Amino acid sequence: MKYILLILSLFSLPGIAQQHVYLFSYFTDNGQDGLHLAFSQDGLNWQALKGGKPFLFPTVGKDKLMRDPYILHGNDGLFHMVWTSSWNEQIIGSASSKDLINWSEQKAIPVMSAEPAAKNCWAPEMVYDPLNKNYIIFWATTIPERHSDVAASENEKGWNHRIYCTTTADFKKFSPTRIFFNPDFSVIDATILTKGDTFYMLLKNENPNPPEKNIRVTYSKSATGPYPTKVSEPITGKYWAEGPTALQVGDYVYVYFDKYIEHRYGAVRSKNMIDWEDVSALVSFPEGTRHGTAFKVSHQIFKQLIQIK
Repeated sequence: MKYILLILSLFSLPGIAQQHVYLFSYFTDNGQDGLHLAFSQDGLNWQALKGGKPFLFPTVGKDKLMRDPYILHGNDGLFHMVWTSSWNEQIIGSASSKDLINWSEQKAIPVMSAEPAAKNCWAPEMVYDPLNKNYIIFWATTIPERHSDVAASENEKGWNHRIYCTTTADFKKFSPTRIFFNPDFSVIDATILTKGDTFYMLLKNENPNPPEKNIRVTYSKSATGPYPTKVSEPITGKYWAEGPTALQVGDYVYVYFDKYIEHRYGAVRSKNMIDWEDVSALVSFPEGTRHGTAFKVSHQIFKQLIQIK
């Protein structure tokens, strides 16, 4: 209770009441326990909400997963979420909420149903397209024999991902799925940061042979692309990294990512999206945080969340 009162008291200080709070949606363990949320005032120190307990439990997909939860505050005032709902189905999960507490019925969107051989739909994310006034939902899928094998071990044999997408204006009707980003390497975990009039795609080079497993950047002046397939050099270090998410904090863009071999989170930051500083030693996340997304909410939304036990 003292902790809640301390946080709420900050809102009454001059200059604080009109500011936003940063939230982080994430999953833990295998993703079967649902949606977790953390918050931060500075983009560096993140603390679990609701004592680390889930805000929403998964109900769709044969595996009943809620991995890689991505949340976007839409132009309709709703928070729209998509997530990985299964290891090897042709669907993704979808739900919406006004307050991040009360959620709509969960739906399975059959995004790869037109490709019967598609093995998976992993890490779906979204970006709003201001030109076409709709949302682009994109994710990673492997379609066997569509691209050359890049396996370096038995458990990676047969996996060669590309990024596919669909568009929607209302989350009821969806355009036919098409390929969205098709580089000459296996790619997963794409995310897009809108900064000014530029759309920056951050992605994981998943190639195992030779091993890459790092985060790269490409960009376009249009949400729909095309995004150049000649991407940047790695912006992360010698460690393996995945699940990038980007957040503007003051003059910096922070890119957070899962150091999945080390079982902890890392981060890099940049003022120009070219020169990157590794600040992994400066960030702290709730124990067990995995592949999440960072976004901003109003203090009105946060005041409700902080009181949920």
